[in-house]
Amino acid sequence: MARDLPDLTGLAQSGAEITVRVTPKAARDRIVVEEGAIRVYTTTVPEGGKANKSVIALLAKAMGVPKSALTLVRGCTSRDKVFALKG
Repeated sequence: MARDLPDLTGLAQSGAEITVRVTPKAARDRIVVEEGAIRVYTTTVPEGGKANKSVIALLAKAMGVPKSALTLVRGCTSRDKVFALKG
């Protein structure tokens, strides 16, 4: 798993929606925050939802919440995804 994760605990509010741009098959797992946009790079291939699960794990770790608290709302097969945080 990635070691260079930013501190996203400020986003960990119940009911929050987090919009991210995902790059699968990257060289390494990491999260980059640029100009307010969150980009998630994952080494996992986008087959059968594997990349989505990897993105959830990375986001959950950076936000300090359990993986089960994040739900993919929009963008199952898109690079642009929206996740909701359950309370």
